[in-house]
Amino acid sequence: MINAFLVFNGQGQPRLTKFYTQLETSIQQRLISEIFTLVSNRAPGSCNFLPLPPLLAASGTSSSSSSATEQNDVPSLVTYRHYATLYFIVISTSTESPLALIDLIQVYVEALDRLFENVCELDLIFNFETLHATLGEMIVGGVVIETNMERIVAGVRAQGAVAKRPVNEGSRGGGGAGLGAMAAAGFQGMGGNFVWHGR
Repeated sequence: MINAFLVFNGQGQPRLTKFYTQLETSIQQRLISEIFTLVSNRAPGSCNFLPLPPLLAASGTSSSSSSATEQNDVPSLVTYRHYATLYFIVISTSTESPLALIDLIQVYVEALDRLFENVCELDLIFNFETLHATLGEMIVGGVVIETNMERIVAGVRAQGAVAKRPVNEGSRGGGGAGLGAMAAAGFQGMGGNFVWHGR
């Protein structure tokens, strides 16, 4: 199971934080800080897999009964990839394949690149809805449901077409574009075939 998906820039500023397991906010914040420190201090030629910092490992094992299935559900692995100025990080249980997670990160980055046409950090800052929509097409409740690039991109664009229509119809003249309009501008229309995925 995937417990969290995180994206940081080179200065440690989170650009995306998505937790699939419930944690207290204070633990999430400390975990984000610890994981960035661990990942950013690694040498460029190092392996892309790390054991989880003790902070989350301790919070996941607080129950008194410890059967084999419960131990498999405990977050234990950090998998990451570094692209230009961004770190893409996945926290998972021992049941997930680290190589599959590396591939998952690659698919996510390629999907963003197709959606933004040469994605950069500014795209992530001003279009965070697209980040979440893309991740939502790939992972639901910590389980990977889609890795086909064409389906992911089509699903995100369809969501953008649905969101774009009410924003354009509901505006009553006036000034500049709001955040919703800016996010919708990053999507290409689907020719009137609007599909709602319910996520």
